[in-house]
Amino acid sequence: MGDEISSKPVTPRPASTATVDSSATWDSSLAPTPPPVSTPPSQYHSPSLSRSPLLSTPEIKPSKTPRIVTPKIATPRLSLTPRFITPLGSPIRRALHLTKLDPQDAWLPITESRNGNAYYAAFHTLCSGIGIQALILPVAFTVLGWTWGIICLTLAFIWQLYTLYLLVQLHESAETGMRYSRYMQLAGAAFGERLANWLALFPFMYLAGGTCVSLIIIGGSTCEMFFGILCGGTCGAHHLTPVEWYLVFTCAAVLLSQLPNLNSIAGVSLIGAITAVGYCTMMWIISVTEGRMPNVSYNSVRANTQIARVFDLLNALGIIAFAFRGHNLILEIQATMPSSEKHPSRVPMWRGTKVAYAIIAACLYPLAIAGYWAYGQMIPPNGGMLTAIYAFHRNDIKQSVLGLVILFVIINALSSFQIYGMPMFDDMESRFIVKFKKPLPWWGRAISRAMFGYGCFFVAVAIPFLGSVAGLIGGIALPVTLAYPCFMWLKMKRPKMYGLSWWVNWVLGTLGMALSGLLIAGGLYVVIDTGIKVSFFKPQ
Repeated sequence: MGDEISSKPVTPRPASTATVDSSATWDSSLAPTPPPVSTPPSQYHSPSLSRSPLLSTPEIKPSKTPRIVTPKIATPRLSLTPRFITPLGSPIRRALHLTKLDPQDAWLPITESRNGNAYYAAFHTLCSGIGIQALILPVAFTVLGWTWGIICLTLAFIWQLYTLYLLVQLHESAETGMRYSRYMQLAGAAFGERLANWLALFPFMYLAGGTCVSLIIIGGSTCEMFFGILCGGTCGAHHLTPVEWYLVFTCAAVLLSQLPNLNSIAGVSLIGAITAVGYCTMMWIISVTEGRMPNVSYNSVRANTQIARVFDLLNALGIIAFAFRGHNLILEIQATMPSSEKHPSRVPMWRGTKVAYAIIAACLYPLAIAGYWAYGQMIPPNGGMLTAIYAFHRNDIKQSVLGLVILFVIINALSSFQIYGMPMFDDMESRFIVKFKKPLPWWGRAISRAMFGYGCFFVAVAIPFLGSVAGLIGGIALPVTLAYPCFMWLKMKRPKMYGLSWWVNWVLGTLGMALSGLLIAGGLYVVIDTGIKVSFFKPQ
C-alpha cells in the first residue's frame, strides 16, 4: 500500500555513513540539535507577546569535510537540555513556546521600547506617585491629630513601599524565564485569568481611566483659576465656562498623548515630577512663611455619634492610603527596561524607585505637617492645601508666586494624564492586534487616543460629582496597592510555611482586604447619610 510506512532504508546520504572504531569517542555534535534561538538564551521573555517569533530556521551550511566518527556507549546525561542554554534551558523552552504563540508584544505602547533605565524609572515613579491627592493629607490630621497622624502616615508609607518591592521582584521569574509586563498579566498568572478579572480588572481600570477623569476635572478647574489670576478681573477677555475649561485641558492632554510609547514620555514624566515637587515645596514654604492662621485649633474633630466617629476615622485613614498611588503602573514602567539573567531589570528598577520614594517622602511629610500646623481645623476638606492657599493668602503673596503654583499643578496634571492613560492605550491597541494580527497604524493610534481623551472629558462633564464617591470607589481599588501584591508573592514564590515572609504577607494581605471592606462601608455610609449633590452635566 502506498500509505504504509516502509522499514527499508532509503538511499543513504554520504554525511550519514559511519564506521565503527573502537578507539573513537562519542562526539556531541551528533546529539539532537535544538531549534536555533534568535535572542540570547538568558533573556527573559514576556508571557504572551513579542514582536516576532523567537524561533527561526536559518540556512544551515553543510560542513566541507564530514566527520566520520564511531558511536560508543557513554554515560548518559542526566538532562536532555543542551548545554548551551543551561541553567535556564527548560524554563526558556517553555517561554519560547508561549512567546511563539503571540508574537506582537513590541507593537504595544508599553513594551514597544525596552531602552529604559533607572533614571527613567525614577521620573515615571515620581510623576505617578505625587499628585493632587497628597494636598489633602492635612485633612486626615484634623481627625487623627498630631501623634496618630504621623504614625499612620509612616506606617502607610512603609506598607506601600514594601508591596512595591514585591511587585518589582515579581516582574520577572528565573524559574519560568518570563516577564510580567502588565499588572493584569501578573494577576492572571497568580490567581488565574477568571479570578483575576473578578478581583483586579475593575480596580485597575479605575486607577487608570478614573484617574484621567479626575485629572480633567482638576486640570480644568485650575486652568480657570490660573486665568483669573492672569486677568485679575480687569481685562475684557471672555470668561470661559467650566465645561469649556475642561475642553481646553482635554485638548492639550490629547495632543500630548500622541507620543508613541511609555519610554517616549520619559521627558514628560520628568517635567511632571519637577512640577509636582515644585508645587508641594512651594505650598508648605508659603504656609510656614505666612504663619499660623488666627485662632487655629488642633483639637481632633469629634462627631456627635459613635458610629459617625468611626466612619470619620476610616475616612482619615482612607485619605492617607489614597495619597500613595501608582502601584498599577510599576510593572509597566519596569517593562520598558532590558532584562537578562545576568542583568535583571529589577536591579535598576528598584534603584530608581528608592530614589523616587525618598523624594516623595520629602514632599509628603512637610506638606502634611506644615499644612496642619498653619491651618489646623480650618483646612478646607475639598482641595486641601491648594484651596487653603488660594483662599487665605491670595492677597498676601505675590500674584506671580500664586500663579506659578497653580501653573505647576496644571502641568503636573497634564503629565500624569499621559502615564495613567498609557495602560488604557495599551489595552485598546492590544484588542486590535489580537484581532487583525498586525500593529495599529499611526492614524489609528491617533484616533483611538483622541477617543479615549474625549471620552474621559464626557464623563468628567456628565458626572462632575465623581469626587463625592471617590472614597467608595477608592476602597474597591485599595487592594491593588496594599493586598494583592502580598497574595501574589505567596502564590508565586511559595515562601516557607509559618516563616517570617509567610506571616508578613498573610497578615498584610488580610489587613489590606479588611481595610478595603471598611472603607467601602464608610463610603456607602457617607453617600447614604450626607447624600450626593447630583448635578449631571453641570460642573461647577
